[in-house]
Amino acid sequence: MNWTQTLRSLLPLGAALAWLAATPAAGAATAQEIINSKCVTCHTKVGDQVNRLQQRKSPEGWLMTVTRMRTMHNAPLSPEEVRTVVKHLADTQGLAPSETQGARFAMERRLNTIEQHKNELFGQMCARCHSGARVELQRRPMAEWEHLVHFHLGQFPTTEYQAGGRDRDWLGIALKEMVPYLAKTYPYESKAWNDWKAKAPVSPVGTWTVAGRWPGKGDYAGVMTVAAGSDPDRYTVGLDGTWADGSPLKGSGAALVYTGYEWRADLDLGGVKMRQVLALDGDRASGRMYEREQDASGGDLSAARQGAGTVVLAVQPALIRAGETATLRIVGAGLDGDVKLPKGLTLTETVSRDANQLVLKVAAAKSAAKGVKTLQVGAASSPLAVFDRIDYVKVAPEYAVGRIGGNGGSTPVVQGRFEAIAHSVGRDGKKGTKDDWAIGPVPAKWSVEPFNEVAKEDRDAEFAGLMDADTGIFTPAGAGPNPKRRMSTNNAGNLNAVATVTEGKKTLTGKGHFIVTVQRWNNPPLP
Repeated sequence: MNWTQTLRSLLPLGAALAWLAATPAAGAATAQEIINSKCVTCHTKVGDQVNRLQQRKSPEGWLMTVTRMRTMHNAPLSPEEVRTVVKHLADTQGLAPSETQGARFAMERRLNTIEQHKNELFGQMCARCHSGARVELQRRPMAEWEHLVHFHLGQFPTTEYQAGGRDRDWLGIALKEMVPYLAKTYPYESKAWNDWKAKAPVSPVGTWTVAGRWPGKGDYAGVMTVAAGSDPDRYTVGLDGTWADGSPLKGSGAALVYTGYEWRADLDLGGVKMRQVLALDGDRASGRMYEREQDASGGDLSAARQGAGTVVLAVQPALIRAGETATLRIVGAGLDGDVKLPKGLTLTETVSRDANQLVLKVAAAKSAAKGVKTLQVGAASSPLAVFDRIDYVKVAPEYAVGRIGGNGGSTPVVQGRFEAIAHSVGRDGKKGTKDDWAIGPVPAKWSVEPFNEVAKEDRDAEFAGLMDADTGIFTPAGAGPNPKRRMSTNNAGNLNAVATVTEGKKTLTGKGHFIVTVQRWNNPPLP
């Protein structure tokens, strides 16, 4: 049974993690009672310590562990008991905020992130079958890291014979080199965790301004209202906002906070099921919001609590061309101070203003200084790019994976979502040098082309799916054999996503490598 099927069997709603926020039934057993009665039947207990629980993980990491106990080892846990145990373990044996830095993309479902590992051996030994982030979001003592090595060979016996394993003494390297490295780099005992546990968590109850950008849809902003739920760490959530084109972004839902700061919310926004994965930091929050059934469809989200000082979350759009006038929306909280524009920019009209949003018409002189400048409201600031021309365009992400699917099957297609990012060559006038700088996302016309001659011969651009010319959203084709293709193969493809931007009389293009591959049958909470 794959992860999607497993989680859907635990809750008919079908959202990968939404069921974790369900309120416990009255009189339900506590987590410790469940562990003592149902976990120690296999795990020994010495004093208050349960063997093999000397680990710390993210909420998603504990969900994977507890679900594996239930599905593969027949642990007699009901869905409600799984929720209770995961919440307890994430709260008492979780990660400090600083311990998640660099790996949060995995929890936020940023699945096209390309990891860069400082330790080359870590990448070869630990991050060739799953993300390195899955390891980086764990903390274990030496003995538990050693147990994990043996677990891999017991659960996946071909590990040491797969690519990257059979050319070396995999087990010897894993035990003698990787275990000490992991125990030192990701230790069970840490000052960061001890310091975090000593802090009193800050309640998220209140009114928040939110802002973000969603590839394929654009900028958005609004107000998020958080109220206490019927149980600790559970909240009701309302969101009332708009997209840059004025269309509404409105709805409500529920949230659950783990470890004092890990915010997980599920919302219905205009009939679309959404999920938020955020890190709370007092009066600030940041992370990602995405569609629950199409996690490639999502974008950054940042938030500031209203009434807690002046904060500029975003300037939308965060760019202006010299010699032109633009309407800028400044989003934040406590925006009652004076507006200070970069040199060469002039405020021509205040369209609207309140404590959370300013809509301004701004004129940029042709002589305005070029580069990423600073716009201020009171003591708060945010970057604003001032440019006179676009020199070249890059596609973001530079490398992405989409997946065929649908056709009534259990796995939906995984879309590709792209943006065109304008760049300047800087003062030296040379592309690819240190003084190049990113102007920001700009409108483009989109298409796809074969990545190489083999893809051209196989007509991948014809069969792999459709690119929306205006939004940069690629929807892969259906799964299964295609009799129109050579040897009736499926609709996988090796493509370039091509952005075309008109700049005066010139046409600029950028390309991103895009693989359309087969279904993702196993889709765990952490990739």
